[in-house]
Amino acid sequence: MTFYQIKMAIYATFLTNYYGLKLKKASGAKEKKRLRTQYSKTLLNRLHIEVKLKNPEKIPSKGQFLLISNHRSVIDPILIEAATEHHHIFGHWISKKELYDSFFFGLFVKNAGTVLLDRDAKQMGSFFADIKRCVKAGDSIYLFPEGTRSKDGIELGKFQGGAQLIAMKNRLPILPLFISTQANDTLKASLGNSRKKSEIIIEVGDVIDYRDRNRSLEENYRQQFNIPAAVVK
Repeated sequence: MTFYQIKMAIYATFLTNYYGLKLKKASGAKEKKRLRTQYSKTLLNRLHIEVKLKNPEKIPSKGQFLLISNHRSVIDPILIEAATEHHHIFGHWISKKELYDSFFFGLFVKNAGTVLLDRDAKQMGSFFADIKRCVKAGDSIYLFPEGTRSKDGIELGKFQGGAQLIAMKNRLPILPLFISTQANDTLKASLGNSRKKSEIIIEVGDVIDYRDRNRSLEENYRQQFNIPAAVVK
C-alpha cells in the first residue's frame, strides 16, 4: 500500500465510525437519511468521485419501493445514497451478518437503518418480519439482488430469489438502478492517484410492478439496461 492509500484507509475508518456514532443518536428516517447522505458525499469528495444520476425523473415523488441495483464495488451503497440525495426515498439496506460483525463497518451498519440477513440462520421468519416492520413504518427496502459483488468485470451476476419474494410479500413496486460505470476500477484509480477526478453514472429504470409474472425480475432488469443474458457454464 502507498502512503496515500494508508492515509485514506485510516480516514475512511474514522469517518465511518464517527458517523456510526452520530447515527446511533439519530431519530427518524429523515435524520438518518441526512446523515447517510452526508457521510457518503464526504467520503466520495475525499476520493474525488462525482456521482451523476441519469433519468432522475423516473424516481416517483412519493411511495415506497424495493430499490435494487447491480453490485460490483464496496462503495456501491454510498454511490446510491449520494445519487438519491434529493429524492424522498429512504430505505433499510439488507445487510449481511459479516458487515454487522466488521470492525470497519459494524457500528455504522447497525445504526444506519439496516435489516440483518444471517445466511446461517435455520429460519428466515425473523428476517421477513423485520422487513415488514420497516415497510409498515413507511420506509423502503434496498438490496443487491445478486446477493454478492460480481467479479471479473461481469456487469451483472445471477439474481437470487429473495428480491422478488420481498417485493411480493410486501406489495412493493420495484425501483431498478444500474451503476453503469465500473465503480471498482474507478475506486482503484482514485486510490492510486490522489489528484484524479472521476465520475460514476447511475441510471434509473422504469418502476416494475411486483405482480409482473411475464418475465423474471432479472430478465426485466437486463432488458431495461441492455445487459446481455448471463452465460450458463
